[in-house]
Amino acid sequence: MHVPVQTIDREIWRDGVASEGMRLTPEETPLALTYNGGTYAVMMGTPQNLEDFAVGFSLSEGIVRSADDIRSLDVVRLDDGIELRMWLAPEQAARISERRRHIAGPTGCGICGIESIAEAVRPAAIVPRGQTFTPAQIMTAMQAIAPLQSINRQTRAVHAAAFWSPAWGGIVALREDVGRHNALDKVAGALARSRSDAGAGMVLLTSRVSVEMVQKTAAIGAPVMVAVSAPTALAVRTAEAAGITLIAIARQDGFEVFSHGSRVVRRHAEEVADVA
Repeated sequence: MHVPVQTIDREIWRDGVASEGMRLTPEETPLALTYNGGTYAVMMGTPQNLEDFAVGFSLSEGIVRSADDIRSLDVVRLDDGIELRMWLAPEQAARISERRRHIAGPTGCGICGIESIAEAVRPAAIVPRGQTFTPAQIMTAMQAIAPLQSINRQTRAVHAAAFWSPAWGGIVALREDVGRHNALDKVAGALARSRSDAGAGMVLLTSRVSVEMVQKTAAIGAPVMVAVSAPTALAVRTAEAAGITLIAIARQDGFEVFSHGSRVVRRHAEEVADVA
């Protein structure tokens, strides 16, 4: 089945008593990414926003440099999965042989199948200075996620990634998936397809921050990333090297800044001027 949410029968035990019922659960589907007729990777993911996923994955993998490098993209639904068939110009297709994966990526796998340790910890792109944000803006951005998580409201079982910008009035794109890396790739694709300026906002995550999430944020070009859970030590080092402001453990009462804290300001200059 290729709908994002399924209704599943279940037996419920509460206080030693059994009853029958149903639960809404997120679908998990093999997603094969193919370029010029050859399969590059098979990832498990939620069958929704698949064009965004294909474009974002291609960008974060370094297969293409922009969405325009993908000459055509077809979503082909098969009995046992979905193929995302892309055709590239010959010069872009040549990059595939340099970074071809050899195994399927299970749910939540961001770097499955790469061939070397050096590739796993490759340096992230250096992001531009970008915009600064106040603590109030950061808290407002994170609080805007939950109302837009339609699949998670039904299932309580998927991750979300989003892009928030004050220039566009808040959440620009929010995508959900059973895999946190997939959700972020979908946001990357949505931003690329809409030609949004990633330097004017921040990436938001409902998951923990691993090194791959920092690498993907750097590929997007966002100067700030905010997550509800803690980062790994390698993620912090990678964010520091990439020039990314890494904010984590963002809860209702505050957050913690792990790198490049100068982008978090008490008030913007225009706010200070208004007060004066």
